[in-house]
Amino acid sequence: MKWTITQQHEGVMIRSYLQQKHKFSKRMIKHIIHGGGAIKVNGTNRTVKYELNAGDVVAVTFPEERKGAMMIPEKMPLDILYEDDAVLVINKPPGRAVIPSYVHTSGTIANGVLAHYEEQGLSYTFHPVTRLDRDTSGVMLIAKHRWSHSLLSDAQKNGMISRAYYAIIEGHLQQKTGTIDAPIGRKEGSIIERTVTTRGKHAVTHYTVLNEFSHHTLVHVRLETGRTHQIRVHCSHAGYPLAGDDLYGGVTDHIDRQALHCHKLSFEHPITGEQMCFSVKMPDDMKQNEW
Repeated sequence: MKWTITQQHEGVMIRSYLQQKHKFSKRMIKHIIHGGGAIKVNGTNRTVKYELNAGDVVAVTFPEERKGAMMIPEKMPLDILYEDDAVLVINKPPGRAVIPSYVHTSGTIANGVLAHYEEQGLSYTFHPVTRLDRDTSGVMLIAKHRWSHSLLSDAQKNGMISRAYYAIIEGHLQQKTGTIDAPIGRKEGSIIERTVTTRGKHAVTHYTVLNEFSHHTLVHVRLETGRTHQIRVHCSHAGYPLAGDDLYGGVTDHIDRQALHCHKLSFEHPITGEQMCFSVKMPDDMKQNEW
């Protein structure tokens, strides 16, 4: 990363410049200094107390990122919607886990993204911002390096990243538009399932009915919070599980995965501040006419 100092920041210390102008946290700066990175001015290493002059070129090099044992690059097709130096936006297919685990040791989105980075000569690890379940499809946001991940994580915590979904639920809702506000936590005795519980974290889901079929309903869903399995748990709790979601009470007669698709994602670019918006069409297995 390189920036040329203007008159506005004449006499400002590097530390203040990075924090105020580029939103570097104290933790991030310490990581650069002590983790093997570098902060240079006009090609010379400088401390964070160095006072800048107009015309100086500040260059920040991040430490090489460590990768987990399962983070092995695997070349695979990626449906890339957008990419620059800071972010990667993809259209995730159903049936592919996001990160490796003991259940899915390879073939994940992370493995594919690392191979994509390797082709570009980048040493980054995998920084997902908006994760999707293995069988959920749609738009997914990935930060390319630790700095953009830090900024996007803060934006997500502050509700500045917007996601909208298409979901097909079983049955017909009496109220055609509404909000489900119910805390979600881990289900006792399970490391996978979540449930509505008073011990859980605040979770809010907004929905609108788009179309009704014989035994199912197409619903537009907007998340106010982003808890694990939130839409699946809230719909099941309300008595309308997602079609195909056998983990939370749905049946697989019409579709062999939960009928859930993230069709729209919007966020403020962490570096440029530009408002970004991406949308993708509903996949074929959710557009079938036999609902």
